Amino acid sequence: MVYLAIILGILPGLIWVFFYLQEDPHPEPKRLILTTFIVGGMMALPVLMLQLLAQDALNFFDIGKNSIIMIAVLALIEEVFKFFAAFWITYKNSEFNEPIDAMIYIITAALGFATIENILILGNIFSGNNAISLTASLNTAFNAISLRFIGATMLHALASGLLGYYWAVGIIKKSLLKYLGYGLILATLIHSIFNYLIIRYQSVNFFISGLFLVLGAILVLVDFEKLRKMI
Repeated sequence: MVYLAIILGILPGLIWVFFYLQEDPHPEPKRLILTTFIVGGMMALPVLMLQLLAQDALNFFDIGKNSIIMIAVLALIEEVFKFFAAFWITYKNSEFNEPIDAMIYIITAALGFATIENILILGNIFSGNNAISLTASLNTAFNAISLRFIGATMLHALASGLLGYYWAVGIIKKSLLKYLGYGLILATLIHSIFNYLIIRYQSVNFFISGLFLVLGAILVLVDFEKLRKMI
């Protein structure tokens, strides 16, 4: 069961990594991509710890878990750490030599982060405490992996991809902090809106999340094209 949870958890992230790598006209070293993916996944632990602390702090001020403020703060924490993972790997690395690389590496880190989330969620589904039977577990897992593949995993890629675009623009325009600020605000906004829609409209969350993310995917692909023209 554990191995199945790991396989199903990793699959969406790897598929999306392969998809977005096709947008890079000069492919990055596989070793560096793998390292970025792993480091992005490692960010899941400090993010979880910080989110728990943030939840306790906000609860102290009577800010509920489904409030806009709570949703935005938790999203912001994730976006900051995914960026940090990509920045840490690429800082002063000679392979990071094109603005478009910013989008490639931050999306890779984001998908690594999403993969660990997937494994933890599916691991919980397959645990002895929650699994009534193998058939029931597989059915629940199928629903979960569908939502993670179309929903949360893609969300991480899109939100971080938008931040990566502004990171790249900041490099081009030599105004990094300014554009990183814009990108972080936009990524957090996109992330927060998605989470709010999922919570607010649970009965139709698959349709709403799918429509929302399709529009987001178009924006990210347009950003890739913009960067190609800037180079």
